[in-house]
Amino acid sequence: MTVGELIDSLSACNRDAAVRLAVNPFFPMAHQIAGVIGSRDEQGHPVVFIAEDRAGEQHGHLPPDVAVQLTWQEPVEVPRRRRRGTLRPVDGGQ
Repeated sequence: MTVGELIDSLSACNRDAAVRLAVNPFFPMAHQIAGVIGSRDEQGHPVVFIAEDRAGEQHGHLPPDVAVQLTWQEPVEVPRRRRRGTLRPVDGGQ
């Protein structure tokens, strides 16, 4: 993703919305962003880093719909609840 693509994506969002960083597809959590830093990679190409806050605090689990949109997990349907039967004594109650 380029900075331009990121700006285009963000321009469609509510300007007052909190920003979180989605981290680790195998244990998806949300993290707070502390800053954006421009630099260069090993080949001298421009790169922008989005930094996590210093505390490294997790702000809860990533909402399942976000993990699905990121293709980090498959859509999951809540299993249907089966009606529970009544318990009966094995020996016929004697």
